Amino acid sequence: MPRPQKKRNVHRPPAFSSFKPTGVRSRHLDTVSMALDELEAIRLADFEGLDHAESAREMEISRSTFSRLIEKARQKVARFLIEGKLLQIEGGEVHFQRNLLRCGDCGHLVNIAFDSETTRCPDCGSTNLADLADRFGHGRCCTRHHRNRRR
Repeated sequence: MPRPQKKRNVHRPPAFSSFKPTGVRSRHLDTVSMALDELEAIRLADFEGLDHAESAREMEISRSTFSRLIEKARQKVARFLIEGKLLQIEGGEVHFQRNLLRCGDCGHLVNIAFDSETTRCPDCGSTNLADLADRFGHGRCCTRHHRNRRR
């Protein structure tokens, strides 16, 4: 019996959860599903430019686990680009370190800490804020984890 998967640290929820080729309706496309931890691996290695060891420390997983994760993520991105699939970002066993709110009136994205009491958009003052971590079934999932996080 395999051991349970450890929750992986993800910086924040993504601003967008799906991507597709232009000019084709989503319902006509096959879907490639990418987990949040796979997206985080892409962010750390390819966007931030961290090596595998540094990336693994950020996610609190082993270097070998990170290497398998990034390989899987890159294969999915390649399928999305080459075969013209719908790329859908989905959940997984993760802990968000920060949260992201989107203003429903002006579209501004607000990057906040989980213990923040932000209730208004800093750009337009609207109270119409959507919690992007919440759409993945997370949010204030484990305040103890955030408080006790290793540095």
